[in-house]
Amino acid sequence: MLMYASLALTGLSIFLVTNLMFQEEDEYKAQEKLESGAGSDKESLAQHGIVLRYSRPFFRRYVTPIVSGFKNKKKIRERYKRKLASAGLTEVLSPEDFFSFKLFLIVGFPIMFLLLRTFLEETWPLNYIFFISIFGFFYPDFWIKGKIQQRQQEIIRNMPFAVDMLALSVEAGLDFIAAMSKVNEKAKPSALTNEFQILMKEIQIGASRAEALRNMAWRVDLIQISSFCATLIAADSVGASIGPILKALSVEIRQKRSSEVEKAGATAATKILFPMLFLIVPAVFIVVGAPLILEAMGGGK
Repeated sequence: MLMYASLALTGLSIFLVTNLMFQEEDEYKAQEKLESGAGSDKESLAQHGIVLRYSRPFFRRYVTPIVSGFKNKKKIRERYKRKLASAGLTEVLSPEDFFSFKLFLIVGFPIMFLLLRTFLEETWPLNYIFFISIFGFFYPDFWIKGKIQQRQQEIIRNMPFAVDMLALSVEAGLDFIAAMSKVNEKAKPSALTNEFQILMKEIQIGASRAEALRNMAWRVDLIQISSFCATLIAADSVGASIGPILKALSVEIRQKRSSEVEKAGATAATKILFPMLFLIVPAVFIVVGAPLILEAMGGGK
């Protein structure tokens, strides 16, 4: 009786675990379909690098549910929420996903190292695995920092045209929302137009203009955007016309952009000095002096 009872209980436990796994798998697939419709499909993931593209299905399926159950998940959300917003990744990763990404690469990078070591038939020391695991944990931090800097530079490049277009639209008689729509229609798609679209959606669902502008400044985390939003909020609070203010802002942004370009051009000469001294000048001496040396050596014989 005890044997049959144990077998029955074992079969029941296997059935319950299997049923739970299939149920979770169905829920996961349904969630993936919903997110795919929201724009986080494979094509959009390919824009964010090969590491995220091929590791996201694994850590979202197996690691994120564990991280979501942590007691300190609130701290994780507060730590990475703004970084993901500044990088434009809120539709691709949640803060729990990002921390799961870090944990997954602790194991993922060493596995890739062992696979490459076996496939290439190399004799790389296995002691590297420890350092590769540490690098795997910190790699997402370096990656998202680069994404933030790239996005901020893109916003700075597109700001002069966007603010000029916004000022012209407002002076032509359009309201703020219609002027934003005109900018999104005429400007090429960029991180700045994406931020304008988010701002418009927030206003359309009931947020005040000041609140939407503050959210935009918080997401982008850039001095130029913070100044732009603060100026518009101040003008809105006193009821001033934003047309002349936007025109003055566009002039100021263009002047700052020109000064930054001049500064970058001035530092370029200094940056190229060391490569020229240690690489270009020796190569020139070799090209010019080698025939003379060979001719002198041949003449001596």
